[in-house]
Amino acid sequence: MNLLLPHTGTVIWMLIAFLTTFFLLKKFAWKPVLDALKQREETIEGALLAADETKKEMVKLKADNDKILSEAKLARDKIIKEARDLKDNIINDAKQQAVDEAGKIIESAKTSIRSEKESALKEIKEHVAMLSIYIAEKLLQEKLADDTAQKELIDKLMKNVKPN
Repeated sequence: MNLLLPHTGTVIWMLIAFLTTFFLLKKFAWKPVLDALKQREETIEGALLAADETKKEMVKLKADNDKILSEAKLARDKIIKEARDLKDNIINDAKQQAVDEAGKIIESAKTSIRSEKESALKEIKEHVAMLSIYIAEKLLQEKLADDTAQKELIDKLMKNVKPN
């Protein structure tokens, strides 16, 4: 029965040891432990705030990067479109210039052909006229070789001419 109740002396010594330990801990260890815990809590809270700020900054940077990327894509598409338009314009201009140049060459060739044709026709007419004169001269020389033929021709021509 003595087992249930501890000895009063042991309880007193335990109480003295507890109070001494409590006093020593309170005097020397409690404040530094609480300060260390408070400092740790502040450090953790600061780290959490910094993490939140970093997270917000990362979201902002990602949004900025997405915006810059979309602007760069738009600028790239605009440059590509302008380059294609410029290429098409250059090709169209070159085609039009080639058509114009071909038209000028064809017109020049037509003019040259007309000129050559007229020159050839003129030359042929001159040759025909010269040949006609030559043939007429030869015929007249042959027909009018004697004096009687000449007189007959003159008389015949005089009958056809009527004085006014």
